[in-house]
This record gives sequence, structure tokens and C-alpha cells, in this order.
Amino acid sequence: MHIMQKMVLGAMFTLAANVFAADPVVEMKTSMGTIKLELYPEKAPKTVENFLQYVKNGHYKGTVFHRVIPNFMIQGGGMTPDMAEKATKAPIKNEADNGLKNEIGTVAMARTADKDSATAQFFINVNNNGFLDHGVRDFGYAVFGKVVEGMDVVNKIVAVPTANKGMHQNVPQKPITIESVKVLKEGEAPAAAK
Repeated sequence: MHIMQKMVLGAMFTLAANVFAADPVVEMKTSMGTIKLELYPEKAPKTVENFLQYVKNGHYKGTVFHRVIPNFMIQGGGMTPDMAEKATKAPIKNEADNGLKNEIGTVAMARTADKDSATAQFFINVNNNGFLDHGVRDFGYAVFGKVVEGMDVVNKIVAVPTANKGMHQNVPQKPITIESVKVLKEGEAPAAAK
């Protein structure tokens, strides 16, 4: 094989590897089962980078799904079982204008009324929640991934009995704990996130 052919073949394999680079997959073990999330760094680079930093520093371990609303979503990642809010890093810029929709099984960042207030809390949609999409009512809620395994676990979580706990509503009566979160596979970081 000539040197030029080898160079062309090498370039083709490199290009193919970059085109087919897998998106990161995160495994979240909860007290009700395991959920696997595929993240989309090409569409939401800062959001994925932020979420992965919380994963890698162990922030989510011991937090709970503290807000569970049937036909809407399950929210977690920021509260301990006694409903104390964990310390977080600075908020990130909202990337809800990325074209991803709040559809069943997608994961998005929770925030306050301030559009750029998301930190660690996230939610998993259990319904098509188009009213949360960019531009429908306001800037929207940034979708950055989806459940690729364990939607049955999400559906079990959303069906648990809830009650008010202090100032919080829709709190599972028995805490649903996030026991561990780890990255199963690293995706190719997009240029914007590097």
C-alpha cells in the first residue's frame, strides 16, 4: 500500500471515529432502581459540562427526588432526605434554545423564575411538557439528555404517594434516594465545551 493511500485511510478512520463519537452515558442508581441517561453535549455543552462536574464530584450521592408530580415530572439532585438544600456552584447560562424539547423521558435543568438560575437540580419529564420549551411561555427549561434505560424506574417513582413537607409540596412520603451516579461512557466533548 502506498503511503498516500495509508494517509487517506487513516484520515477516513479518524473522521469516522469523530462522526460516531458516542454521547456520554450516566448511570444513576436510586433506591427504586437504576436509570441510565444519555447526555447531549453538542446541543447543550455548558449544561452537560455542569451536570458531569456534579456527577464526578459526588454531589448527587445521598440526594433525593424531592418533587414528584404524576403526568408531569420527577425532580431531584439538590435536596437531602431531610429537605436540606445542598450547596452548589454558581448558576449556569440557560441553553433551552438548543432545539431539544421537553418530551417524555428527556432530562432538563430545574431553575427558579430567573432563566439563568440552574445549578444542580434536574428533572425527568414523564409527559410531553411542551409548555416548558423555549419560547412557549418564557425562555424555557434546558433539555440536555434523555433516559435510555430505566424509564420503568422513573414511572415507579412518579407513582409513589406524596405529601407536603415543610414548605415543599409533592414530596415522596418515603424518600427516594440517589445512591450513586457515575459516567459509564465519555463522549467526545464538543469544541464549545473544551
